[in-house]
Amino acid sequence: MSAFPQRLIDGYRAFITQRLPIEQSRYRALSERGQSPETMVVGCCDSRVSPEVIFDAKPGELFVVRNIANLVPVYQPDANAHGISAALEFGVEVLNVKHIVILGHAQCGGISAIINKAAPLSSGDFIGRWMATLIKPDEVVEQRERETMKEFATRIEKAAVFRSIENLMTFPFVQKSVERGHLRLHGAYFGIAEGSLYALDPETNEFRSIGDDSLV
Repeated sequence: MSAFPQRLIDGYRAFITQRLPIEQSRYRALSERGQSPETMVVGCCDSRVSPEVIFDAKPGELFVVRNIANLVPVYQPDANAHGISAALEFGVEVLNVKHIVILGHAQCGGISAIINKAAPLSSGDFIGRWMATLIKPDEVVEQRERETMKEFATRIEKAAVFRSIENLMTFPFVQKSVERGHLRLHGAYFGIAEGSLYALDPETNEFRSIGDDSLV
């Protein structure tokens, strides 16, 4: 067995000497009473887009599930295993979260792979099959308008947020909670280079800077 990554060892040592002493009581309380986050975030696996970092979250504040391109699949109750669906079920039915945020971002590798028709990385083509739930390779040319590839990528990155919100509503337990006013769905888009954050305005269906007071 290979040695545990030294960077992680150093990080843990910093955690137990710097952050843990400050939040020890919070960790103990969370251990005793369990978690009760109000917000669930569906984010991308991209190492540059950590919801806990972006939202400066404390332990126990966010229930996070991450995958390639922050996608939520449609509700599909079959004999197969569905990790994202299981996380949604737990978040909504067990934790009773009040908000679900789909957090998209710029320079998404999954989006880039599909719009640039990258070759499969393995015989399973797991990324290609997963991304095809958003847009199929043969649809790329049809959907691209008079845009640069960067503009097109940005539009599809944001489209992934819209699609995921639409797919959330195919889950009966999500739809029921939304209709009863117990749950709200949100979209957001993070710009890596600038650290900018945009929230989806439900009235205009446009992404607007999180600094816009009208979104509060």
